[in-house]
Amino acid sequence: MVGPIRQELLSGIKEESQFRTLRDRLRAFPDLFLENTDYEEAARCFNECRGRGVQGSNTDFLICAVALTRNLSVYTTDKDFDHYSKILSVKLHEAR
Repeated sequence: MVGPIRQELLSGIKEESQFRTLRDRLRAFPDLFLENTDYEEAARCFNECRGRGVQGSNTDFLICAVALTRNLSVYTTDKDFDHYSKILSVKLHEAR
């Protein structure tokens, strides 16, 4: 898991006890450490999608970049990734 995903999952939780529970469960997933090249690839993904009329957040494109460079699939219910995957060839994890 990359740090921005961990942050996004934990953000906005109102109850401190729920925050701690989720935080503790997420600690089972080790962090993937990011390199300069991940940010460069994220910018390339942003530019390629924007050039084809698809908008997205910097965090979304960072997730795409990490998935592409490490040959990982993205597990999400965010429909924006359907649009990104058509342009960037990002693999999306299919729930069973």
